[in-house]
Amino acid sequence: MPIDFTQVPSACFVLEEAKLRRNLEIMQYVQQQSGAKIILALKGFAMFSVFPLVRQYLHGTTASSLNEARLGYEEFGDEVHAYCPAYFSDEFDEMMRYCNHLTFNSLNQWDKFKTQVLHHSKKISCGLRVNPEYAEVDTDLYNPCAVGTRLGISIDHLGNQLPEGIEGVHFHTLCESDSHTLERTLRVIEGRFGHLLRQAKWMNWGGGHLMTREGYDLGHLISLVKEFQEKYQVEIIMEPGSAVAWETGYLTSTVEDIFDSKGINAVVLDISISTHMPDCIEMPYKPKVLGATDTVSGQLAYRLGGLSCLAGDYVGDYSFEQPLEIGDKIVFNDMMHYTMVKTTFFNGVRHPSIGIWREDDHFELVTQLGYQAFKDKLS
Repeated sequence: MPIDFTQVPSACFVLEEAKLRRNLEIMQYVQQQSGAKIILALKGFAMFSVFPLVRQYLHGTTASSLNEARLGYEEFGDEVHAYCPAYFSDEFDEMMRYCNHLTFNSLNQWDKFKTQVLHHSKKISCGLRVNPEYAEVDTDLYNPCAVGTRLGISIDHLGNQLPEGIEGVHFHTLCESDSHTLERTLRVIEGRFGHLLRQAKWMNWGGGHLMTREGYDLGHLISLVKEFQEKYQVEIIMEPGSAVAWETGYLTSTVEDIFDSKGINAVVLDISISTHMPDCIEMPYKPKVLGATDTVSGQLAYRLGGLSCLAGDYVGDYSFEQPLEIGDKIVFNDMMHYTMVKTTFFNGVRHPSIGIWREDDHFELVTQLGYQAFKDKLS
C-alpha cells in the first residue's frame, strides 16, 4: 500500500521499509550469484535505526572517518572497512580497534602507519587506493580522477610490486553508474594495474554501482565479478552508497508562504534546500515532487524554496494540477541517500524529523532533532 502521508509530520525524512528490503534483496542476489561481498557505505546512508534489517543482507560497513568507523562497529557489527584521504595520528589506535580493513590513500600514509598496523594484536588487512586516471563522471565536484586529484595513487608511483604488508587494491571512480561503465573502467585498470592485481588478495571496486536502479544489467555485473575473481584470484568487494537506499524514502514539507515575485510564484517551505537537501545544489539535480511535474507552464507553476537566508536556497520550478495554498504538503521523492548524511544546522533552521514507514503500514517516528543538537555543534 502507498504511504499515508497524513500520518507523517512535517518536516520529516521518512524511509519506506519495504522498498529498502527490496533493494537489499537485489544486492543479496548479486552476492549469491557472483561471490562478491557487498558492504554499506556509511557516507551515503547511515540510518542506524534500520541496521538490524540491513545486516541481514550485507557483510558490514565502510567508513570515511573515525566517527563512521565507530558507528559501524557499535551499531552494525560484522566487518568494518575504512578509507580516508588522511588518517590522524591521535585517532589511529582507535581506528584500528574498530576496523578489519584499512585502505591508504598514498604511500606516505602507508609509510607513516604501517608499523602500527603490522604490529597490532589484531590482523588488519591493508590496501592502497589507486587512481586509474579514468572516470566517466560529468560533474567535476564528484570526479576523483580530475587533474590534480588528491584521491589515490597513479601507476607511475607504484611500479611493479605492491609494498610489503599491502593485500588489497581499491578504486572508486563511479557515480550512480551502470555495469558497462564499470566494465570500461576495469579494462583501464587492468591495463595499468593488472600486474599488481595478481599480487593482491582482494580488490575493492568502491561505490557508484547503482545496481538497484530499474534497468541495471545485473547479469552483466555478475559476469564481471566472476571474470575478475577467476582471472586474478581475488575477493571482490563493493561498497555502494546510493544503491542501498535508492528510491526508498521521502522528505515531507509544508508550504509556509506563497507570493508573487515579479511574475514568479515564490514558495517558502518549512525546510531548507541548502541545509537539508544540499546534494540538489552540489550535484546539481532536481528531485521529483509527488503530484508535480518538471514541465513548467502557466499560473500553476511554482518556484519551491527554503527557509534559510541563502539567496539560492531553492530547488527549482514545478507545475501542479491544482493551485498551491499555504498549508499544503509537498513531498520530495528519493531523499534517503546522500541527503540525511549531509544535512546541517545553517541559520539554526529547524531540522526535519526522521521516521520509518513500516512494512505493516504504520509510521514510526525515530527521532526529532532540536535545540540541543544545534547547540552541541557550536561552542
